[in-house]
Amino acid sequence: MKQTLNTIKNIFVTAVAMFAVVMMIFTIFSVFTMDQSQRSILGFRAMIVQSDSMAATDFKAGDIIFAKKTDPATLKEGDIITFISQDRSSYGETVTHKIRSLTHDAAGNPGFITYGTTTNSDDSTIVTYSYVQGKYIGKIPNAGTFFQYLRTTQGYILFIFIPFMLLILFEGINCIRLFRQYKREQQEELDAERKQLEDERKQTAEMLSELQALKQQLAEAGIQPHNIDTNSDKG
Repeated sequence: MKQTLNTIKNIFVTAVAMFAVVMMIFTIFSVFTMDQSQRSILGFRAMIVQSDSMAATDFKAGDIIFAKKTDPATLKEGDIITFISQDRSSYGETVTHKIRSLTHDAAGNPGFITYGTTTNSDDSTIVTYSYVQGKYIGKIPNAGTFFQYLRTTQGYILFIFIPFMLLILFEGINCIRLFRQYKREQQEELDAERKQLEDERKQTAEMLSELQALKQQLAEAGIQPHNIDTNSDKG
């Protein structure tokens, strides 16, 4: 029973530790990737959707979406792309919309007419190749909402601080238990050594008592111990 409880406790502590570490990694990942419009890892970018402009068909606010760096020349009508918006209402923001058609801007640069499927209205500015960040490849529904909550004070306390405190508490209790066990074993060793010394003293006292009794018996018989040794040599 005790072994089973220890196993359950170890599994629980390991799970808490892994959960806290994963939450910390996710938080760092979200800060250093999702908040950086130009940052990608091995050509892949992760973003938290901020609006429902594509909710009618593909993803909605609060989802995490992924985009892969792609040669803009390979993109076609119907593809969903991530780009840096040049529209006046969203200038500089990262937007992910669908390509309605291929076109050129006033200077003759190739680009795309894009739109959000929810409103089905075209973006006011043509997206030229230089502003394309990548092609949409997938999503994790609602994960962005969790990430955003995780980065609040309440989320940090609930999902990172408390698990780490529980881990520290469990490890502290375990250290105290191991220290007490060490002291107990040390005391047991000292008690064993003390008992061994007492046993040795008792045996020595018994041997001395036996020798005294033997000496007294010899004296009463009128035999000196050295005479016994001498007669034994002559024999």
